[in-house]
Amino acid sequence: MTNQVKTTLTQNIFRILLSIFMIYAGFSHLTFNRIDFQAQVPDWLPLSKDLVVLLSGIVEIALGLALAIWKNERVRIGWALALFFILVFPGNIAQYLDGKDAFGVLNSDGARLRRLFFQPLLIAWVVWSAGSWKAWRIKKTKH
Repeated sequence: MTNQVKTTLTQNIFRILLSIFMIYAGFSHLTFNRIDFQAQVPDWLPLSKDLVVLLSGIVEIALGLALAIWKNERVRIGWALALFFILVFPGNIAQYLDGKDAFGVLNSDGARLRRLFFQPLLIAWVVWSAGSWKAWRIKKTKH
């Protein structure tokens, strides 16, 4: 798969916005939202909730920075971030099923359920804005 594809100005703007969001989210995992993010760590995960939150925050910062500045690997970083969004999704489902409140806004079943529908949008956002989807389509048509 090609690691570089031409992206539009609109894609680049949305990619940078997502990068900023990821860096901010990662920073908040490490600092002021650290306890709230623990509500998303499923009870069945055999690791310390705090450790999972800290590690995921570090990964979010790293992926956010890489998505913003590592042009030669942008396609792969897009797929990596999409995979990250998939891997954390069970935590969002567990938070909904267990009825755990967080952030002052995820305080009802309806709010937690609506949040679940945002995850596929994040996945689509990253693979589109990083050019990952386009690179995959190009590779697929060449075979």
